[in-house]
Amino acid sequence: MNPKLSVYIEEVLSQKISEERKKVLQPLIDFIQEKVKNQESVNINFICTHNSRRSHLAQIWAQTASDYFKISNIYCYSGGTEATALFPKVADTLINSGFNIWKLNESENPIYFIKHSQNALPIIGFSKKYDDAFNPDTDFVAVMTCSQADGGCPFIGGAERRIAITYEDPKISDDTPKQQKIYKERSLEIGAEMFYVFSKISC
Repeated sequence: MNPKLSVYIEEVLSQKISEERKKVLQPLIDFIQEKVKNQESVNINFICTHNSRRSHLAQIWAQTASDYFKISNIYCYSGGTEATALFPKVADTLINSGFNIWKLNESENPIYFIKHSQNALPIIGFSKKYDDAFNPDTDFVAVMTCSQADGGCPFIGGAERRIAITYEDPKISDDTPKQQKIYKERSLEIGAEMFYVFSKISC
């Protein structure tokens, strides 16, 4: 892991996960564990309405956690019920946590390369629909990270399983003095829960 990120992960690991949230996370743990036990690839598609904030944070932290705990054959994706753009404050928040991020192009929907360590393959971040060709079309678990997408998209084609793990939208803080604090809190919350999930996986 990048040195700054390694220090930040200590804070991530120190977060307390409530018993209520552990119950919410358990179905994802069970799904991953079953796949790992059977030596199958694990495809996780984190889905939110706009694929701009929470779904990206979940994808990036989950991929990082799987690598941290050396759980192999984990492939994390994200998508929305519509495509917009990865919100710049998400990238800023991850950079402040210790990720290396490169913005590859200037467009309405930029593409980012995100790396948690020097030798890791980059996580490719851009906004897309959940059924975009970039994402798996079968053999994946759909993790719904916002209640709006969970309620408004009752069927995810190709998903083996659908699990709701929802988070409050940090967008509520946009253009306010609390924006940086709220985005950091949401990233830390999602990171802590994804690290908890993968800490429970036995190889």
